[in-house]
Amino acid sequence: MTRFDAASPPIRNRGAVTAVVLFTTALFMIMPAHLPAQTFTVLHTFGNGTDGYEPLSGVTLDAFGNLYGTTTFGGGSGSGIAYKLTPHGSTWTYSVLHHFGGSEGALPIGKLLVGRDGSLYGTATYGGTGQGGTVFNLRPSPSRCGSVQCEWGATVLHNFYPSADGRGPEGLNFDLAGNILGAAPDGGPTGVGTVFKLTRSQNSWNFSLLTDFRGIPAGSVYGGVIADAAGDVFGAGYNTYPGTVFEITGSGQVQILHQFLGGDGLDPFYGLTMDAAGNVFGLTAFGGGRGEGGTVYELSPSGGGWTFNLVYSFRGIVNNGVIGSASLSMDAAGNLYGTTFGNGAYDYGTVFKLTPSENGWIYTDLHDFTGGADGCTPWSDVVIDSRGSLYGTASACGSAPYPPSAGTVWEIAP
Repeated sequence: MTRFDAASPPIRNRGAVTAVVLFTTALFMIMPAHLPAQTFTVLHTFGNGTDGYEPLSGVTLDAFGNLYGTTTFGGGSGSGIAYKLTPHGSTWTYSVLHHFGGSEGALPIGKLLVGRDGSLYGTATYGGTGQGGTVFNLRPSPSRCGSVQCEWGATVLHNFYPSADGRGPEGLNFDLAGNILGAAPDGGPTGVGTVFKLTRSQNSWNFSLLTDFRGIPAGSVYGGVIADAAGDVFGAGYNTYPGTVFEITGSGQVQILHQFLGGDGLDPFYGLTMDAAGNVFGLTAFGGGRGEGGTVYELSPSGGGWTFNLVYSFRGIVNNGVIGSASLSMDAAGNLYGTTFGNGAYDYGTVFKLTPSENGWIYTDLHDFTGGADGCTPWSDVVIDSRGSLYGTASACGSAPYPPSAGTVWEIAP
């Protein structure tokens, strides 16, 4: 593991940043940031030739403190892997759980979910029998393999056929009943994607479409969807420029909660986060009026409707970041955490915290990526353990020799 003192990070390597899947961004001159004291640690550096590269999906934490994630590429077949990091005191053991590229699909960009039985659920954006991607389940082999590096078996829960039920699913979430909710950002009967549900039925899962956005000014949902306690489903998409936030009620009706105008943000590529009071928080990629670096917003239920509040506007090219491809995370105190894939003090992205106060939200820069051994261009969200430590991935850079920009898994300890 590699440790960094975040109060005085090393000078960055000024080489070119490797292009990332989905978008390409330029580097800009920015103002330096002042960071609080905390410990940044690299838990794993990708690029040894067998462990994959470009971990866009971030990590998931189970009840025992293990971390799970995927890489988009590499791992022998070149189609990505699923991996596990197991803590042992101050060290972590890395193991490959599964190589993608078979009938279960390829390029697993979406974040993994840990089920109640300890198995993993996720999405592959390509492949499967319909060539539109899959929803899959990974679980250990029922028989002992006699090795610590035992491949987990994959079961396909649903194959996507682009013209029928969508293409390229990326994000999954459970609702309170244990059903799986997700979105495909492209394809479907209307061409702007779908929102779907998988309902468990004994030993199988039944697939159903919640909406294909027919006649609705919404769609192209990249960040997945979430559900409240009543079972209503919420998401954000950018099909109707500059984007909308919507709700699917229990009766199947789609309602537009907010239409972005540009000054409040545009292109909401990301998933949503909900607090205990039912307030919804999200991100936009651009807009906001302070350098077009994106925004953090809140929608609060009020009198049968929803009230929009602009929480924070990123300065983009002149200061503290450009939003990547991640949703926000919230701790028990109501603080919000996230990442930006560009800018920051070294042009390579940041990890940030937003703290609620009587006078609004206070922004704190937790780490500026240097483009060196700590990684660069984080596209994932962060997860928070019971001690308040944050975990996430940087999609590129790191200290591995091959590929030269393979990515890292990192921890920020309070």
